[in-house]
Amino acid sequence: MHLDPITMAGPQDDDDIELLTKVKPKTKRPPLYKVLLLNDDFTPMEFVVHVLERFFGLNHAQAFEIMLVVHKKGLAVVGVFSHEIAETKVAQVMDFARRNQHPLQCTMEKEE
Repeated sequence: MHLDPITMAGPQDDDDIELLTKVKPKTKRPPLYKVLLLNDDFTPMEFVVHVLERFFGLNHAQAFEIMLVVHKKGLAVVGVFSHEIAETKVAQVMDFARRNQHPLQCTMEKEE
């Protein structure tokens, strides 16, 4: 059998070479979105803690810490999610706040 000196392949190996040289397309990860809670002067701190526990699965200590960040700094990132999940979390928080007559604001922004 005669081998090609460059590829070291015989005639029956041409298909194998083609398979090895095909490049897989790189799949891009979907963008993530930060969900933010914004401070206001009217929503009770206990309500914010309850929202964090209920919609973001935080324990009481974690929720209390984030509530303090919102209170002191004006806002805090409460989670990072896919677009659909972030959108749902924002809608749930906003709806729950309105139903309880609180002006709490929740937004989302694309993570850079």
